[in-house]
Amino acid sequence: MEMQVTIKTKLKISNSEVALSFSKTMEQYRQACNYVSEYIFNHDFDMKQSRLNKELYTKLRNLFSLKSQMAQSVIRTVIARYKTVKTQMARRPYKYQDQNTGEWYREVRDLTWLHKPISFNRPQVDLQRNRDWSYLSSGQLSINTLDGRVKVDPICRGFNQYLDGTWKFGLAKLLKSSGKWYLYISATKEVTNFDKQTVKHVVGIDRGLRFLATSYDEQGKTAFFDGQAIIRKRAKYQKLRATLQAKGTKSAKRRLKKLSGRENRWISDVNHCLSKTLVQKYGANTLFVLENLNGVSFERTDLPKALRNQNKSWAFYQLEQFLTYKAHLHNSEVVEVSAKYTSQRCPKCGVIKKDNRHHEKHEYHCTNCGYCSNDDRIGAMNIQLLGTQYISGQEQPKFELTTNA
Repeated sequence: MEMQVTIKTKLKISNSEVALSFSKTMEQYRQACNYVSEYIFNHDFDMKQSRLNKELYTKLRNLFSLKSQMAQSVIRTVIARYKTVKTQMARRPYKYQDQNTGEWYREVRDLTWLHKPISFNRPQVDLQRNRDWSYLSSGQLSINTLDGRVKVDPICRGFNQYLDGTWKFGLAKLLKSSGKWYLYISATKEVTNFDKQTVKHVVGIDRGLRFLATSYDEQGKTAFFDGQAIIRKRAKYQKLRATLQAKGTKSAKRRLKKLSGRENRWISDVNHCLSKTLVQKYGANTLFVLENLNGVSFERTDLPKALRNQNKSWAFYQLEQFLTYKAHLHNSEVVEVSAKYTSQRCPKCGVIKKDNRHHEKHEYHCTNCGYCSNDDRIGAMNIQLLGTQYISGQEQPKFELTTNA
């Protein structure tokens, strides 16, 4: 199995001429992307690489002074963006209500719903390995620009781990953020396919807000990862954001933009640390079992308005992504199971009853057998059971509603 990661590398720019070359190249690349985007929009969204290359390659080189490989990369970049938007539109159909009957209807959207070409506003460049960028034996990066190749020093903690010969570098993306230059490098590695027969641990993970994660393994051991400090920090961000939004000045809007970036980086860091802790705790050959949270909301409408924002969902999908790729590096796997009744089912007698869970006390108390425990732990126990059923051969294990043991 091939796994892919993206390495974020900060670039140490030695002089202003290098930065100027980067800026010039990115701006020409951006304008070329908008040129191709407009062509696709005006030609019935034709995204055939060969036809676009035949029609636009020479024009891109002449109009924007792009080098051969960059002209090809521009076309690929725009095609990829249109395909992404096409997928997003298909997943989010247009919903409308008939004013006469009151019935709701869904209409699948496609690219023809776009009223203007996709715009590329942020300057950046996609660079092909060896053709546009390369890693030198001196430890520097050689990056191609419209003014020729330049050499820069990468600043990336842990970069040497990708130089052991097992990783293969691919496409890189050059961009500028907050006045600093970065190169995002795609790297792939062949890892051993996960084998159910070699599983040592089956770990059920219940995700939430009071506890960001609660894990339960086959030995009956439970681990809680407290989320109270995170809730308090999110409340702090929300309060500051509300204050800046109320001001509405240009400086307040600039601070809002910086605040958003800071909060997103903090969320990513928390998810990275949590996923790393889980993988290191249970080691190789572990099956991590998560519940499918599609359509699940953590928002509480019964709370006062001032407290509702604190109970909105965390970036759980990102956490799942981080856990998945870290697990693959340790010959482990992550699977999703149905979330139905995982918080309502008694793990001892099997009775499913919604009223057995007491949110205000954070307890689950079974009225059938008397078993009592933390409600998040109950969820993790049931998820872990579904994981063992998956190992036993059930491809889509789930609980069915029952009132009897």
